[in-house]
Amino acid sequence: MMNAPLISAESLKRCLAESDLVVVDATTLLPGESFDPAAAFEAAHIPGARRFEVDGFSDPDTALPHMVPSQGRFARAFAALGVTNASRVVVYDQTGVASASRAWWLMRLFGHDAVQVLDGGFPAWQTAGGETESGPPPTATKGHYVAAPRFHRLAGMGDMLGYVRDGSATILDARGLARFTADVAEPRPGVRGGHMPGARCVPYQTVLDAHQCFRSPDELRALFGEKGVREDRPVVTTCGSGLTASVLALALELAGFDHAALYDGSWAEWGSATDTPVETGGAA
Repeated sequence: MMNAPLISAESLKRCLAESDLVVVDATTLLPGESFDPAAAFEAAHIPGARRFEVDGFSDPDTALPHMVPSQGRFARAFAALGVTNASRVVVYDQTGVASASRAWWLMRLFGHDAVQVLDGGFPAWQTAGGETESGPPPTATKGHYVAAPRFHRLAGMGDMLGYVRDGSATILDARGLARFTADVAEPRPGVRGGHMPGARCVPYQTVLDAHQCFRSPDELRALFGEKGVREDRPVVTTCGSGLTASVLALALELAGFDHAALYDGSWAEWGSATDTPVETGGAA
């Protein structure tokens, strides 16, 4: 089922040669990582894979990281990868699923349902004995893509101020506990530590197993239920810059909660503002 959010390495091996399939490597560095994603791709990647540069699918007119681009910019960048509205897309990253989840969420935001994340990422592909190749990505034949945005999946500063003020949404923060409580400084200069009042701390790694594969739907549903997620209540995911919040968004969908929105500015925006309410200490 192509619309399922995940695909296993074994399943991808079976369909890799299909003509309508586009495989993309969306690796982007998280705070604390220091390798070169482009060099790692050229050293080894899934045969035929193309590079999905997250920054190339971001708004260039803001200082905030990884912000959602315009509809036209997304469509042009997607088509440049050789993607059409009829394409099936599998996205992976070189260390797990964090960057791939952001690419998945962006594609879904702009109306592309035929997209899946490789569960466990490139390490799972290698463990399964999947073939690899080296060198630069192939030159793609430009496709034609028409985006159909679903902006109800996107939350902005105004939305979040309202949710914090009236407590009408469950806010899930994917950052680590020490950042949530402000026991460690934020990695971005000029950004305060702490969290939004009422937010729940759900470090993105808690929805994954030791192999960077997503936990079962039943496990995820129980985890989110403990954090107050309900089908009849808005839920918004957030993190440092919109990347790992996408992991929670995908996990929520696996758990059967398909109504989640993502706060695109995340803590990079909220924590750098001078007039937004911030709490420190205890994890909800």
